[in-house]
Amino acid sequence: MLSLKTLKLGVFVGLVAVAPLTEASGNSSCRCFYGDDCWPSDSTWNAFNQSVDGRLVATVPLATPCHTPNYDAKECKVLKDGWLLPEEHYNGKSTGASALSVWTHHLKDIEIKDWKDKHYTGKAAKLGAGVQGIEAYEAAHKQGLRMVGGECPTVGIAGGYSQGGGHSSLASKYGLAADQVLEWEVIDGNGRFLVANRNQNTDLYWALTGGGGGTYGVVWSMTSKAHPDGPVSGLNLTFTTTNISDDAFFKVVELYNTHLPSIVDEGVMSLNFLSNTSFSISPMTGPGVPLKKLESLIQPVRDELHRLGIKYVYESEVFDHYLAQFNAQTPLVEVGVAQYGSWLLPRSIMQKPSTNHELTNSIRTVLARGATFTTVGINVAKEVSGDVYNAVNPAWRNAVAHTLMSTTWEFDEPKKMLAKREEMTNVLVPSLSKLAPESGAYLNEADFRQPNFKQAFYGENYDTLRKIKAKYDPHCLFYGLTAVGSDEWTIAESGRMCRTTSAQALRHEI
Repeated sequence: MLSLKTLKLGVFVGLVAVAPLTEASGNSSCRCFYGDDCWPSDSTWNAFNQSVDGRLVATVPLATPCHTPNYDAKECKVLKDGWLLPEEHYNGKSTGASALSVWTHHLKDIEIKDWKDKHYTGKAAKLGAGVQGIEAYEAAHKQGLRMVGGECPTVGIAGGYSQGGGHSSLASKYGLAADQVLEWEVIDGNGRFLVANRNQNTDLYWALTGGGGGTYGVVWSMTSKAHPDGPVSGLNLTFTTTNISDDAFFKVVELYNTHLPSIVDEGVMSLNFLSNTSFSISPMTGPGVPLKKLESLIQPVRDELHRLGIKYVYESEVFDHYLAQFNAQTPLVEVGVAQYGSWLLPRSIMQKPSTNHELTNSIRTVLARGATFTTVGINVAKEVSGDVYNAVNPAWRNAVAHTLMSTTWEFDEPKKMLAKREEMTNVLVPSLSKLAPESGAYLNEADFRQPNFKQAFYGENYDTLRKIKAKYDPHCLFYGLTAVGSDEWTIAESGRMCRTTSAQALRHEI
């Protein structure tokens, strides 16, 4: 593992080395780019590499081992096996031409500790920035605890997941992942190692906790609440469209959505997948919810299925602890095979019959175009999240569902994929957002071309977040697509970054 001293030097010197604005491109508002006179020489890179104990990696395109002249069957197979997993991708935020990135994957320290302040007293887990979900779950389980983390076991908890909000199978019980964070250790854009919590560097703490990853600094560690473990109930329900009418299918869909608020209000997360061929609840997760109670919540849907004569597959079970339920019932979500868009739906949509029916019609539109529709049903209102102070998109607090649309990705059909991209931005997402235009979207799982992303992803928090970024990253070293401050840059086809004219004026105001 890197020493803290080494990481501090590497982050600060490395990012500054490629960050200065340059005259080489003929425009002093542009970042230095490979091939420019200002680009660091080999000797400079070598010196930098020595300063970080030889850990600098000269990157090549991720898929290089799968293409000539660098084809390597063994390496290509490893890449293909992991290509669909979320740690390989970050919605366009993990790569950039002539950029330097900081790989925190090997920061794996986990420390279970006691925490006490006026906001929270109880167990906590201090996680290195590279700790993945399943590693945290297993460590917590050994101590009789459970932690809020993603449904995907490989997602890093301390990264963009918690920094962007983070929904979870445990969210209706404890709140979002961001709601669990007690403290950050972070290296900011000035190269300073800082501790941020509700008592010191509170503005940085607030921004890091929900205001988006890769924006304010490089996170070294995160300390979050760890909750006492116990029984967890879970169930799955699936049926196909074989031999049933569209009207019957959507009657069930509408009925399920009608009952979704009452389901999540019991501390349950319900994950619903819809396609033009199937309906699947996989799973409903009820931490601390008796199995009979969980089954009663879905009984109205089962009654309707029986009335309509629809055959379905159903299973329910109570598990001794969260890790057992997670391993047994949580589906593996592949992300490298689709384009995405999303919208957060407030509970008022489902509670009013007329707007709930409009939602059904919108779902019809999505499925008719061959897309899939996923509903992450959770309740993370203030009554659930409790005493928290963070920059989570305010739209989450009124939402009863994070709705996610996806269309398949075909690697050998670029023109078709461009058309699908336009469809996502201009047809599919608007079919949902028109129902609740005042709401927003979950920035970690959204259309990377989302119009008015500042309002959709950050809501009323954006202007404050931008001021905090200016304070802790005054040189704008950290950049990510749709991250705070990203609209102040244009990216050429070559990958070169240049400030917008309006951004140059804005710098003098912040």
